[in-house]
Amino acid sequence: MAFDISLPARGTTVRTTLGATAPEGAALLIPVANGEDGIEVPVTALAPKGLLEALVAVGAKGTEGEVTRLLIDGSLVTAFGLGDASEIDDEAVRRGVGAAARALNDVERAAISAEFGVTPVVEGLLLGGYTYTGLKSQAEVLDDENTDAETPQTTEVTVVGADEAEYNAAVIVAESVNLARDLVNTPANYLYPESYAGVMGEVASFAGLDIEVLDESALEEQGFGGILSVGRGSSRPPRLVHLTWAPSGAAKKVALVGKGITFDTGGISLKPGSGMEDMISDMGGSAAQLAVIAAAARLELPVRVDAWLPLAENMPSGTATRPGDVITHYGGITSEVINTDAEGRLVLADAIARACEDAPAYLIETATLTGAQLVALGNRTAGVMGSDELRDLIAETGRGVGEQAWAMPLLEEQEDELKSPIADIRNTHNARTGGMLFAGLYLSRFVPEDVEWAHVDIAGPAWNGGAPYGYTPKRATGAPVRTIVETLSRLVDKQ
Repeated sequence: MAFDISLPARGTTVRTTLGATAPEGAALLIPVANGEDGIEVPVTALAPKGLLEALVAVGAKGTEGEVTRLLIDGSLVTAFGLGDASEIDDEAVRRGVGAAARALNDVERAAISAEFGVTPVVEGLLLGGYTYTGLKSQAEVLDDENTDAETPQTTEVTVVGADEAEYNAAVIVAESVNLARDLVNTPANYLYPESYAGVMGEVASFAGLDIEVLDESALEEQGFGGILSVGRGSSRPPRLVHLTWAPSGAAKKVALVGKGITFDTGGISLKPGSGMEDMISDMGGSAAQLAVIAAAARLELPVRVDAWLPLAENMPSGTATRPGDVITHYGGITSEVINTDAEGRLVLADAIARACEDAPAYLIETATLTGAQLVALGNRTAGVMGSDELRDLIAETGRGVGEQAWAMPLLEEQEDELKSPIADIRNTHNARTGGMLFAGLYLSRFVPEDVEWAHVDIAGPAWNGGAPYGYTPKRATGAPVRTIVETLSRLVDKQ
């Protein structure tokens, strides 16, 4: 397993290997599609004779998400649907392979052809096969009466005919996504600012990153008032972690910022109790950016990347920040705290201001920031705000890799709502309208005009509270790791 880190539990997934042929006795993973005249079997060297007839006999359709298991001439065949035969693309393959991977718990060996794309096949396997059983005292048993049990994956899948370089790159990206999932899935009594910073140190050592950790004393000394204000109510003090990938000859500098609220009660503006347990996911932005910079280093991307990850636990107590308090952010901007549950923008503002001191060409920030994102765009589509060109690039890239994203504006009419009578700005406008956009506008105040920047709100996409689908498991999804890694690659190409 990549990333030997100190977590109480890790997710598991299938193991993949390269091969020229399918191992003897391996189950065969075969894509099928839904055509005008019914189910179709695309041409692939692994498809056994008689497969189409067998699929027709059992009523398989080849629709997206359909998985059909058959025994043909002594070989186990798992046929996975790609959907409409006229609309097959990388994402259809990724989703289909992901669904197939979840059906492999009781299979020792399997094989799949890389004919339909190395990257979507590998990502589909490693992401779709991911399962997190957590801290259960014993694994659930998969049997006829418990068909939904999430048992650890042990299957080894041979990817037949894949280009080695493309295969290795896809593995690195998928492992990074699963790292982010593991972190987000970890209960907050195990992952809090100090322990989280320790895990980041382990990742840095593995990936070859430089790391600097600012503790509460350093944060106080250097004036990180936003991070300190959010962490003030917790017995577990905050941290700011700075990670660096600095390859020789890098012509461009990119800053990454990610929200790391290890648990969010809302503080004094306490959240309702129902569903609060899912607030372990409020550090999903930081987990994603940690995974991104680790992937950048392992892929040896020729771009300097600095990740600034603010970590805090938002708790109510006698020392917690109150609504109506005024705080001073790093760099001097003052902010009136209207709602302590709008805490993410407070820690992000400090990190953004510090990151911009180093004059990056681009700054990409991501956070599980607002419930308004879910209202506007649903559970699976991130909202992207910021500089027009970078915003649009990230939104387009996200849709291209299967992590849905949509460009959103920053509204001129909200400028007056940002003003405070007792500070430079206020952290919320206490309105039901445009909450996602207001948060983006707030963050824009900390970005100099000469820095292209983007804010990616992943409040919905970072966490799947429903059933698995495609290559997306329950709970942590790892979004938007693949989007940002691919964006870094595209920015490199622009150099």
